[in-house]
Amino acid sequence: MTTTDPSPAATARPSLHAARERFLSGRPLPPGVPEEVVAAWRRARFFGVPHDLEVPACPPLPGESPLLGAARPVLDRVAPALGAGGSLLVLTDERLRVLWTAGSVPGSGVCAVLSEQEVGNNSAALALRARSRAEVHGPEHFLDRWQDVSAVSVPVLGPESGQVLGTLTVASRLSAAGRPHPQAALAEATAAAVETELRARAGRGERVLLDAYVRAARGQHRAVAALDGRNRLVSDAAQRLLTPEVLAVLERTAAGARDTDVTGFAELPEGAGCTASVTPVRLDGRTIGIVAALEPLDDPAPPVPASSPPVALTGSSVPWRHAVGHAVELARSREPLLLTGERGTGKSALARELFGPDPVQVADAARDPGLGQALPAWHPGDPLLLRHAERLAQPGVAALNSLLDQHPDTRLLVTYTPGAPVGPCLERLLDKLSARSVTLPPLRERTEDIRELLPALAPRPAPGQPPLTWTLDALRALQQYPWPGNVTELAHVVRALAEQRRPTGPVRRAELPDAVREGPAARPLSPMEHAERAAILEALRRHGGNKARAAAALGIGRATLYRKLRGYRR
Repeated sequence: MTTTDPSPAATARPSLHAARERFLSGRPLPPGVPEEVVAAWRRARFFGVPHDLEVPACPPLPGESPLLGAARPVLDRVAPALGAGGSLLVLTDERLRVLWTAGSVPGSGVCAVLSEQEVGNNSAALALRARSRAEVHGPEHFLDRWQDVSAVSVPVLGPESGQVLGTLTVASRLSAAGRPHPQAALAEATAAAVETELRARAGRGERVLLDAYVRAARGQHRAVAALDGRNRLVSDAAQRLLTPEVLAVLERTAAGARDTDVTGFAELPEGAGCTASVTPVRLDGRTIGIVAALEPLDDPAPPVPASSPPVALTGSSVPWRHAVGHAVELARSREPLLLTGERGTGKSALARELFGPDPVQVADAARDPGLGQALPAWHPGDPLLLRHAERLAQPGVAALNSLLDQHPDTRLLVTYTPGAPVGPCLERLLDKLSARSVTLPPLRERTEDIRELLPALAPRPAPGQPPLTWTLDALRALQQYPWPGNVTELAHVVRALAEQRRPTGPVRRAELPDAVREGPAARPLSPMEHAERAAILEALRRHGGNKARAAAALGIGRATLYRKLRGYRR
């Protein structure tokens, strides 16, 4: 149950108490009991939770964790504001294990785990599931001990991943006012402060990784890579040695470094052509990443690096390779070929590659719908590329049909973007060409190709400048974005970043355009919500991502801004 719902505890508390008693005794429930409350009670009974569960006075707490380390300074500042014997502050991890508590509510007690499987309905479990603020009051709880308790919980989100790292709960005596909980603002402000601390510590970890990389890369031509699972720093010499297989091994090693000792040589795949000596990078006694020093194996004849394929052919995903392979097979014949697909999928670029080095006459129906300028300049026998066939006017369709009738052996490639209604003449022409057609997949259906497209789309760096590289978090954002403009849109983003960003270091998620960085909304939005979300993203962009300043500029509270951003992700 979220804060936008009417409060059953506030509007019908005596009957809800009675309804719970009837539920526990197996008697029929009275009408009007909220379905979500009954469903929560039934889940607790299904999980075998005893309603009279004894709660230990002091549950065992897990050891130190990154979340607790970041939250402890904030919680220590907030705890004195709870008052004596009036409120309870609880921090859990993503598995709802209690990490920290302060204060108390008489007779309530805190369990070691706040999952529904352990204690039934509670605000922490609701907040974790809904990724937004949640409240549970009095008899909405299943346990006897919490019948006189009101609780509000807020999820704590990771600074870059957006994943729920845990929950922050404030519990107090049963609130007669219902929603919102009297200390809801305190819970949201505390969670926001913990997220700020997490963000600051994440930046500190990046600085420590960068320092370790700089120390290891001193001296010319040293092949060094530093990785922490989100960021990747690679020297020019290492770039020449790193194959995708070797990089994948180092990424897995960096991800596992937090749990195992990784000092020594990494086990690279056969034929890697180099060795990798790994050293852990530590911060506050914890391993946060690795530095790998690469050494080439003795080879009297080093291989010549292969040139990159053209952008039009770049990609190893199954949909893309199938489409390109089919187009190459059909292009071996001199009969007309139709390439269809959404705008920006690379139809014209692929057509030029299919023609090879031969000079090509280009006719663009977007500029010349009747083909009155392009076709008179065409020399019979030359290959012809017709772009934007969907924009052909009736005279253009007639001229193209006449050309096909008079010169049936012309090498003709036609690109077509479906969407707009077409007239009967053009429809008949497309039907004629459809027997030899290939549909190119949109970029959102081949996101695994984005890693290969990025270096192909990036402009050549200036002399002495490193090539454009990307953090793992930035790559995840690029792969999660739906790319309505497909490869063309991705190319614009890459070129703009190459021209405008700082000259060194990998591209981070924060540098991506707002729409790409934030990702698509997780649910369909109404026109009003679309406008509201666009205004919030624009305010965040103007204020460098500072949510407090963005909220002030929009005239709303920071807690409201956080709630709206979380609501778009549900």
